[in-house]
Amino acid sequence: MRWLPFQLNPDLPEAGIPREDYVARKFGARGKGVNERVTQAGRQVGIPFAYDKMTVQPNTLNAHRLMYFAERAGRQDELAEELFRAHFTEGANLTDREALAEIAARAGLDRKAAADYLAGDTDRDTIARADVEARNAGIGGVPYFIFNRKVGVSGAQDPETLLDAMEQALQER
Repeated sequence: MRWLPFQLNPDLPEAGIPREDYVARKFGARGKGVNERVTQAGRQVGIPFAYDKMTVQPNTLNAHRLMYFAERAGRQDELAEELFRAHFTEGANLTDREALAEIAARAGLDRKAAADYLAGDTDRDTIARADVEARNAGIGGVPYFIFNRKVGVSGAQDPETLLDAMEQALQER
């Protein structure tokens, strides 16, 4: 498996925006209800979503750069899990480069190397281009699964749907 960059909010400023402002702008009055439905669904599968801890809606370009960094070290899956945990259950600010370096260390990456990487602009253009390519290919949200470079499935799906897509991708060789 390989994680590819796609930002839900590529136009946010690099420091992100207050989470409350983002939710109000995106969902209006129903925003609190959206978070509560996701929180309840998460409880059913053992994921303790903590939207109340989120103070910043991040621009995730640097988090995606870090995923690219982790791919070269063979730690992309571990980093993805730690990023999800940090953001969704701990309320970590994913625009904070020090927080990202700490998350990288939790995923088994060298903290100093990650911090040094994030301090510069290495791979920034590569990630931004990949994000635009995904949009141009018709991807508009996450999750989005691509099987065998043939079959795409958008959104959170049940296991049977994903299995059907995998089988279809195998047949379309």
